Amino acid sequence: MSLHAGTVVERPVLPVHSDENYYFARSTIIASSKLNYCVRVGAKAFCVPIVFLLVIAALGPEKWAPRTHFGWQFDHFIGYFGITLFVCFGWPRPFVVGGAFAAVAALLEGLQAFTPDRSAYLPAIFYGAAGALAAALVAELVARLWNRLLRSEVDVRQTRPKSFASTGSPNPA
Repeated sequence: MSLHAGTVVERPVLPVHSDENYYFARSTIIASSKLNYCVRVGAKAFCVPIVFLLVIAALGPEKWAPRTHFGWQFDHFIGYFGITLFVCFGWPRPFVVGGAFAAVAALLEGLQAFTPDRSAYLPAIFYGAAGALAAALVAELVARLWNRLLRSEVDVRQTRPKSFASTGSPNPA
């Protein structure tokens, strides 16, 4: 076999699987626009009651707020982290969502000065904002890695040669 200048040697980037439809089925499930739309609409619908419960927990009586035994610092951080991460499923810009929830953390902590059994506390603002911004960073990193994974799968599918059985050789000339 002789190769001439400009001849491309075709070989699979990934090992050839016995199930050729594996890549197609996986990309169909992942890239289904209808499924993506349903997940985003569902996340947006559940965000409204979650934010409403956050406001009730922040401005209602102190015993209504769920507490852990790890301290109020952990409660603020993990609470805003979880809520922001969930809201990032519904809205496509995590840093905007994180910044908005950092502002909400400051606003709700400031409004606690007007409740009879609570007081505003500056470090609580920082813990809540840190949780919101950390969740936004995690959501952004996951979204970028996910998009890179999808792009690489599309590239691999487009550059993969046909099966060896149909061509008779890994190097059709």
